[in-house]
Amino acid sequence: MPAPLDVPDPGGKQAAARLRGPALNGIRRLSALDTVRARIALAVDLGLLVPGERLPATGQIAQALDVGEITVRRALVSLCEDGLLERRRGRNGGTLVAERPARRAVEAMDAYRSAAADVHRLIDHRLTLECGIAYLAAVGAGDAEVDRLDRLVEEMDRAPSWAEFHSCDERFHLAVAAATGVDSATEPYGAVLRELYRYYLPYPLETLRRSNDEHRALVAAIRRRDLAAAAGVAREHVVQLHRTMFVGLTETNTPKPSA
Repeated sequence: MPAPLDVPDPGGKQAAARLRGPALNGIRRLSALDTVRARIALAVDLGLLVPGERLPATGQIAQALDVGEITVRRALVSLCEDGLLERRRGRNGGTLVAERPARRAVEAMDAYRSAAADVHRLIDHRLTLECGIAYLAAVGAGDAEVDRLDRLVEEMDRAPSWAEFHSCDERFHLAVAAATGVDSATEPYGAVLRELYRYYLPYPLETLRRSNDEHRALVAAIRRRDLAAAAGVAREHVVQLHRTMFVGLTETNTPKPSA
């Protein structure tokens, strides 16, 4: 039951707990192995991972998808057996998307596909938090904190794959929250991010680079203490998720990398 309006909720703990409640239980019934299989298979189905594309190292995938390396190894082996991936030996070898990957071969993908409404509610929740956080960061961030945000943007520019980008993206957004100086804002915001990251899929680096341009614009607005611009950039950054988050995609409208 929601807390009565006159009962304090320090740090938004009850709100965060509700985000972890039954409404988002679809993927929670999956094992860690099945979540990795489903996320990679869905990325292949949507064209986010293309035939012949080499996957990042096992450890990087494990960090990006928040699972153990052994789980990732088992998932990749099973996806090769399913015909979505293939292993190649030699200097240019590794684990790659098959040239003609099997489609809809992983049943666990349905748990992700059916989560569209729940995920978009999460995006709306993130929208309200992120605009306020960007505004407050523009008010209170010091030079050292803004410099750190600049370094994280530069790190994302250099990221060689979606896996490394994702890890840095999370650190960037939590650093913006920390730069507000409002400690109680970080916990509920972090809870929303963690829930959304459960649905994170590999995206083409070209798409992620465009997202990083928005990060760069946000840092510039924070540095010049432009409160309205910071909130506006944050709003557009999150609104983009409604158009590009995987649950809103089909095989016919998947965003194509820029030329």
